[in-house]
Amino acid sequence: MAIIVNGERIEDSTIQGEVERLRPRYEEVFADMNSAEREKQLLEWSKQNVIEKALIKQEARKNGATILKADVEKVLENLKQDKDRADIYKEINAKDDEDARKVVESVLGTEHLLRGLYKGLPEPSKEDISKHYEENKEEFQTGEQVRVAHIVKYVDWRADETTAYNAIKKAQDELKEGKVFEAIVAKYTDCEDRGGDLGYIERGKMAEEFEDVVFNLGIGEVSDIFRTRFGFHIAKVYNRKPPAQLILEEVKEQITATLKEQMREKAFEDFIDRLKNKAKIEEV
Repeated sequence: MAIIVNGERIEDSTIQGEVERLRPRYEEVFADMNSAEREKQLLEWSKQNVIEKALIKQEARKNGATILKADVEKVLENLKQDKDRADIYKEINAKDDEDARKVVESVLGTEHLLRGLYKGLPEPSKEDISKHYEENKEEFQTGEQVRVAHIVKYVDWRADETTAYNAIKKAQDELKEGKVFEAIVAKYTDCEDRGGDLGYIERGKMAEEFEDVVFNLGIGEVSDIFRTRFGFHIAKVYNRKPPAQLILEEVKEQITATLKEQMREKAFEDFIDRLKNKAKIEEV
């Protein structure tokens, strides 16, 4: 099976290549779908992808900017600094340097075309920003937070399990003798920044086994020794904050970026639809 887009033939090998490129993430997202239906949908999406790529490349060749050879060579040189030539060819689906130049030139032309497409888009209005905030308030909340500091002994190349535990046990012994937590952090911890103070941490953002301890401590309370995937810890909680609603001003930039991205996506979808409506597409 091949697809002809405005007279340009796209071989089945290109379509199958797109299938395999999409497959890992696709199968993860649609794992619950019937395998036959999933494969059918994957093939259809891959066809649409290669058709859209062909249409964009054709439009870029027809109405895009002239791409300078020097710009193409600069991109290739930058790629070669980080990767082997064979890896570059595989990544951009090229056979040799000449083929790679054509691919890069096409990519640069496409980027120029899309920049022009997005250039005239308006800034999100105050009304749109406020409306998005009101309609999605649940997205703009902080979870419960605690301000916590810890003494940690990592179990890694620096120390094995026994060595790390014995070291933090000495810290615990000094705490039991009445020494102040803040006075012994620097003496024992492997994380000396800010005296082991992690600042405010939000529930759901740290290692689960760490959160299970610190979110169950009272203000001023010091934990027993506990183990996480990183090593052994003793933690102290200084303050707590309940979940809170962020005000509009705090998330205005985030919402603006979201709305801009939605505008770009809509402009791109409309652009693709216009190209498809006037294109001649055949499966042979």
